[in-house]
Amino acid sequence: MKRFILPVLIFLLSNFMQHVTRYISKVPEELLPTIQKTGEVLFVVSIAWGLIAFIRMSKHQILKKYDISLADNLKSRKVYTQYNILEKIVIFIIVVISTAIILMLFEGVRNIGVSLFASAGLAGLIIGLSAQKALGTILAGLQIAVTQPIRMDDVVIVENEWGWIEEINLTYVVVRIWDKRRLVVPSTYFLESPFQNWTRTSADILGTVFIYTDYTIPFEPLRKELTRLLESSPHWDGKVNVLQVTDAKEHTLEIRALMSSDTSPKAWDLRVYVREKLIEFIQKEYPECLPRTRVVMEEKANAIPKES
Repeated sequence: MKRFILPVLIFLLSNFMQHVTRYISKVPEELLPTIQKTGEVLFVVSIAWGLIAFIRMSKHQILKKYDISLADNLKSRKVYTQYNILEKIVIFIIVVISTAIILMLFEGVRNIGVSLFASAGLAGLIIGLSAQKALGTILAGLQIAVTQPIRMDDVVIVENEWGWIEEINLTYVVVRIWDKRRLVVPSTYFLESPFQNWTRTSADILGTVFIYTDYTIPFEPLRKELTRLLESSPHWDGKVNVLQVTDAKEHTLEIRALMSSDTSPKAWDLRVYVREKLIEFIQKEYPECLPRTRVVMEEKANAIPKES
């Protein structure tokens, strides 16, 4: 309830200035119009402030039921995304309407506005064209709230940067990069440009590790070692455990280890762990199977002529 204290105080002050000051004899007569007009402005401000406080309190009460910190948090992220964007849209509308009402309270400003709209058609066209991009960005934010190509805490790759969706605002989105940098992207980007969303339908994800070895590597011991590593890791969810030869290059074999985790951070840690341990296993057990370059020297008879 603390967020309602200031709006209520401003509301009471506005009513005092509008209705009580006229009965106070010590208030100069020439100041009464200014005091009453100020009271009217404060009245609009208090109502707008109270509505915004009510919206934020309601959102806070609703979102308390959804825990976004859980591993399986797809539904929670959907709700967070919708309410955060819709809250910003409603607050934006309240601010615009209350500002317009305040301006309409002043006769001079109202007359200037009417004359501008009546006679400056060209200026209005220029303003409309100038605001087109801003309005498009705002509409993109609304579309993200409805269609949800991204959600709060989604794991994405944007502009070749891997990170999490940290904020979704009306006109821009903040991506928290893995090294704690922040990438600020306009809302329209996620509707107009391709990007990767690793947690679009679920939080679990597959991880891949590529190892390059000599053609003489035995595959079954490598598969058994991968299984042992995965079973000993707390990051593996027990679903996917695959080792395959995915390519045969000129000098090496390309071996892919495929594994699964509940979340992308766990998948990253699991990939690093498996990559390190598989390399150690090959170094210790099959050092002759590490990538190598072969040079064959053939001795040709009579390659060097003898002196006569």
